[in-house]
Amino acid sequence: QVQLVESGGGLVQPGGSLRLSCAPSGTIIRVNAMGWYRQAPGKQRELVADITSGGRTNYADSVKGRFTISRDNAKNTVYLQMNSLKPEDTAVYYCNAGVVLWVGVPERGYWGQGTQVTVSS
Repeated sequence: QVQLVESGGGLVQPGGSLRLSCAPSGTIIRVNAMGWYRQAPGKQRELVADITSGGRTNYADSVKGRFTISRDNAKNTVYLQMNSLKPEDTAVYYCNAGVVLWVGVPERGYWGQGTQVTVSS
């Protein structure tokens, strides 16, 4: 059973930084695109940033210049470095990845369990 395991959330003051990480557990062949989404109370889940296997990145306008997504393909791990955090960044952050479990098996999308990020003084 493959799961995406996230870590790195927590409570931080405005202007502070956090780094999230996410990697699949279990045996897999390959991870294609990976990304981070977030959902604040009463709001829809939204894309924060994503990254292709080749390293091409895409960001929501609200986080450009403050957040950086990166990945380590050898570890099948995606990171989200969040700097200059604002109270409006408070949300549950979810990792998403397209995972190929075995040769000949189509890619399947997986979600992490979510990690809480709270920005407050």
